[in-house]
Amino acid sequence: MTQTPKSSSHLIIYKDAATLASKAAEQFARLARDAAAKRGRFAVALSGGSTPRALFSLLAEQPLRDEVPWESTFVFWSDERTVPPDDPDSNYRMAYESLISRVPLPAGNVHRMRGEEEPTLAADEYQAELAAFFGPGAPRFDLVMLGMGDDGHTASLFPGTAAVGVRDRQVVSNYVPRLNTYRITMTVPAINAAAAVSFLVSGTSKAARLKEVLQGEQGNELPSQLIKPVDGTLFWMTDRDAAADLSLQDKVAQPDAEVLEVSL
Repeated sequence: MTQTPKSSSHLIIYKDAATLASKAAEQFARLARDAAAKRGRFAVALSGGSTPRALFSLLAEQPLRDEVPWESTFVFWSDERTVPPDDPDSNYRMAYESLISRVPLPAGNVHRMRGEEEPTLAADEYQAELAAFFGPGAPRFDLVMLGMGDDGHTASLFPGTAAVGVRDRQVVSNYVPRLNTYRITMTVPAINAAAAVSFLVSGTSKAARLKEVLQGEQGNELPSQLIKPVDGTLFWMTDRDAAADLSLQDKVAQPDAEVLEVSL
C-alpha cells in the first residue's frame, strides 16, 4: 500500500531576533541528533544572512557544540555568490568563520558550492555532487535553512529570474538582472524534497513582504511562496517585528506571549 506524503506548515513567532536565532540553533541540534540516531547521518543545507550567522555562532558554543553529532553531520549550501571562498560576500566563508572552523566537523563532510568557477560549470558540478551523496532524483535533506529577501526571494531564486521556473534540475546558475551577476542556487523541487525547511525571517523591513507571502494571493511572483515541502515540514520562524503585519487572531489574544505557534 502506497503511503500518502504528509506535509505541514507552521508559523512560530519569537519575541526578538536573538530568541529566534537561539531557537533555530536548538532546532538544528535536535534535528541533527534525531537524523543521526535514525539514519546515521544529518544532511543540512545552509544559507547566508545575519540570522544564520548568529545561529552558527550559537552552535559553535556550549552547550549546543557538544549536542550536535558533528562526525555524522554533512553540510551543503542552498545557494552561493559567484565569488571565491575567501571573499567577504561568500556564504561559505561566513559559515566557515562562524561555525565550521570552530567545531569538530570533518573536512570531508563539507560540500561547498564552488563560486569561483564559471557559474554553469559550478552548478553542474554541484548537481553531480548531490547525486553522488543522495542518489538520483531530488535530494532528501534533513533540513534546508532559508531566508527571505525584502523582494520575496529565497536562496538565489529571485522574482522574475529563470531559475524560479526550473523543475528538471536540482542546481542551476541564475542570472539576476538587478544585481548584474550570476548566482548558483538550488531549485524549487530540490528544496521541496527536504524533510524540513526552515525560513528564518527577522526585522521590520520584512513585515510587509512576509504578510504578502503568507497571506496574499498565491502565485508565481514571489519565489518564497513556492517553497512547500511535498513530504515534510515547513517552518516559518520569525521575530515579532517581521510578523507585525500578519493577521493572526491568536497574536491579538496573546500580545505578550514569548512564543506563538500557528499552523498554516
